[in-house]
Amino acid sequence: MTIQLRQICLVARRLQPVIDDLCAVFGIKPCFVDPGVGVFGLENTLMPVGRNFLEVVAPVQEHTAGGRYLDRRGGDGGYMVICQASSKDAQQAVRQRGLDAGVRVAHESDRETWNICQLHPRDMVAAFLEIDWDVNNDFNGNWHPAGGTGWEGAVTQAVTQDYRGVELQGEDPVGMAELWGRVTGLPVERDGAALNIALNNVTLRFVEATDGRGPGLGGIDLAVRDRTHILEAARARGGYVSDDRVDVCGTRWYLQDA
Repeated sequence: MTIQLRQICLVARRLQPVIDDLCAVFGIKPCFVDPGVGVFGLENTLMPVGRNFLEVVAPVQEHTAGGRYLDRRGGDGGYMVICQASSKDAQQAVRQRGLDAGVRVAHESDRETWNICQLHPRDMVAAFLEIDWDVNNDFNGNWHPAGGTGWEGAVTQAVTQDYRGVELQGEDPVGMAELWGRVTGLPVERDGAALNIALNNVTLRFVEATDGRGPGLGGIDLAVRDRTHILEAARARGGYVSDDRVDVCGTRWYLQDA
């Protein structure tokens, strides 16, 4: 069984200013707008990060789940960890392990060639966990949430190469890590004070929430090729924290040399 991170979703009060910041700071480009998120009262934009994706959604109606999440966490921030499973059986196994652990299915769509399963963020504590499967089984190409294909021309890795990790925070990081381990079927490993789960391409890291925002997707590790560009652009947009971290869209971005 292989589980690969394919997409991180952030949620913002206003979409375009955040897209502008992310593109300017990380040297990435928009590649797809999904009109289908309108049924949830949202608008969105996707950008490739290597062969994977960064999505931002923003409410365009009142009383949306995204809007409630913004209220609960006090502003913009991380929202969803979206993964691709290597087979339909693997995807369904994650779904069943979630149900066995008392995790609700927030949304799912079962198609002949593409299945989505979103596990509830309150039950998963820090974020939605979405597991997708499609018949192409291509971890580097076809990706239905980005329109399938056609996004490849927007890939640019001169500044930012790819994801390396996701930081999930909560009041009980041990319990949270154990839950994510049970649901994904992957072992939890300790690295000093951090608890980690290794997906195929990134590490999920579980830490105590210390920023006053409660449980959530608090940070992302990036492999970067042009740290100077990122730091200068972040300074210009008020997101510089240190030479190893910038903050954009209520999210901590940890910079690691590619």
